[in-house]
Amino acid sequence: VAHIRCDDVFGVLGENFTFPVKIDQTIMEIIWTKNKDKVAEWEEQGEIIYFPSFQYRSLLSKENGSLTIFNLEDSDAGTYVLDYLDSRRKNHVLTFILAVLAPPSEPEINCNISGDNLVLKCTADFQKPLNYVWKFRSDKKPHQTQEVSINKKDVDTSEKAACFIKFSQTEKSSEISLTQCYP
Repeated sequence: VAHIRCDDVFGVLGENFTFPVKIDQTIMEIIWTKNKDKVAEWEEQGEIIYFPSFQYRSLLSKENGSLTIFNLEDSDAGTYVLDYLDSRRKNHVLTFILAVLAPPSEPEINCNISGDNLVLKCTADFQKPLNYVWKFRSDKKPHQTQEVSINKKDVDTSEKAACFIKFSQTEKSSEISLTQCYP
């Protein structure tokens, strides 16, 4: 009986995506399918064969069995199955359900005055949690939160603040001049 695992995985449109395969045995043969159609296959000592829709945009690793798809398209979403034989001729099956997400929107910065503090908030449209980093010219250490609060006494109104959002290989940023925060 084959050992079966199923993972939900996410890639971003236009990025390269590698399925998170961790195989520590010697692999004798590999077959990757997408929605039951062959994507790539390899048998010991043979060449890797790629099937039409993946021919020039994917890469199969014989060492660990992982498949990389370059420049993800919406049509790449689907159910991928890795079927491989180990050196003991034992069959293993790993299933991945790949969702292709639109990249995050450009971040928007809002600021307001709350008591003695200037509060900056960065927002972007995306279906997953994003990494946020704030950078200020005067303050060398970055703030890794979606919202930053600074005491009004410490604010140089001629300064600019930048918010960077990151997910996987995609990074976007926006900048605001702090004078805009004061009515």
